[in-house]
Amino acid sequence: MKYVSTRDKNIACGAAEAIVSGMAPGGGLYTPLEIPLLKDGDLERLCGLSYSERAAAVLSLYLDDFSLRELSDFAAQAYGKDRFDTPGTVSLRKMNDGEYLLELWHGPTAAFKDMALQILPLLLKSALSKTGESKTACILAATSGDTGKAALEGFADVDGTRIIVFYPSDGVSAVQKLQMTSQKGGNVGVCGVKGNFDDAQKGLKAIFGDGEAREALHRNGMFMTSANSINWGRLAPQIVYYISAYCDLLQSGEIRAGERVNICVPTGNFGNILAAYLAFRMGLPVGRLICASNRNNVLTEFFSDTGYYNANRPFYNTTSPSMDILVSSNLERLLFYASGGDTALVALCMNSLMENGGYMLWGDARKSIKSLFSADFSSNEEAAVAIRQTYDACGILCDPHTAVALDVAAKYRKKSGDVAKTIIASTASPFKFCKSVLEALGVKTQSDGPELFELLTEKTGMHPPRALEGLKNARIRFTGAVSKDHMKHALFELLDIGI
Repeated sequence: MKYVSTRDKNIACGAAEAIVSGMAPGGGLYTPLEIPLLKDGDLERLCGLSYSERAAAVLSLYLDDFSLRELSDFAAQAYGKDRFDTPGTVSLRKMNDGEYLLELWHGPTAAFKDMALQILPLLLKSALSKTGESKTACILAATSGDTGKAALEGFADVDGTRIIVFYPSDGVSAVQKLQMTSQKGGNVGVCGVKGNFDDAQKGLKAIFGDGEAREALHRNGMFMTSANSINWGRLAPQIVYYISAYCDLLQSGEIRAGERVNICVPTGNFGNILAAYLAFRMGLPVGRLICASNRNNVLTEFFSDTGYYNANRPFYNTTSPSMDILVSSNLERLLFYASGGDTALVALCMNSLMENGGYMLWGDARKSIKSLFSADFSSNEEAAVAIRQTYDACGILCDPHTAVALDVAAKYRKKSGDVAKTIIASTASPFKFCKSVLEALGVKTQSDGPELFELLTEKTGMHPPRALEGLKNARIRFTGAVSKDHMKHALFELLDIGI
């Protein structure tokens, strides 16, 4: 399969090289030139398979540099019972007539990022061998909370890799921060950034484009790649769980073959909902993709109103910090597909975003997006109400990001009258955000961290996932924080190399 840069089709490679490179030269994102299609009967055949078998089957359609046997072995390792605390790897819970909560956070870091970052290290290690790359892969990630820990956990002590994660110092929950700063492993490094996620992401992109940084790593036997969803190897595994969820509904008799479902996703950097879009383009029967934002509602405006992506707006710290993002990197891939692969248009939009803080989408690309996507946003107060109402009505406890999606899905149904069955992506354990969840349930607290686990258990009778149980006694290893302009120097310090 041919992978091309979203900004220049002349920049092309195979699947293994796309995974090793992470980002295309010139700042574009590698993406398949053509999206593979599901054949008649494929969904029915997948119904009888385990999650890891489904993953191997779907990934084989994209990653043709890897054999089906390789992918089956990787998936079996990544999604084994020793890593996920629910028998089916993910849990699809029926909430009421027509709504299903897709719990994606039963892995080793209690967030949906585990679904991709447990298999990415296996894919990358194999891809390094296939491409003949002998240098150490220096994996860099900017995180709004969950990617960082999932990437650190996935790559900890993996031969041939170093991993460095940057996170907004005051833009993650106490549990998320502790998960990252206490990470074990001889090849890991963590550093805070004084600012928000967009500052961290901008600083990291500057490092990727910095010739001096690349040369310094090269002299020390390393090269840069990414663990963010800009890396195709991070994004592709996320397609699997939407296809798998549809199969589960089909297998259980909740839907009939070919019945269209809606999918609502809490959205920040746009990777998770883009995976649902790619599943749709493969032939998954989808009616609407519902993009759920918090108060940082740049995507709501883009999808719902003018078609203008405007990042020149106030930034808000919310109770759903992993979505506190104004520059959604993976939207670039959507522009590529919606425009029919018009790389000149994508490059024009991305240059305008960098220089002016925004861009206008028009024509057929705009119409294509409007025909499938709906969008809305939820305030902190509305998300809190969704947490409380869901718990009272269904006995299901959800985190603030999932609550945003629940609230937006309800708004969509009320406005549209659409009664199609809806899959709602649940992205993190509520125990990662104890303070916000407790306050939504009417319990005020001054602290925010693992010390609240017992209080949330006492209130609800629920227990923290095993992935979080050891945090109370965790030893903090990384305490540094820098401005985005000093991230490169922090990187060199963490790697113990000179310029």
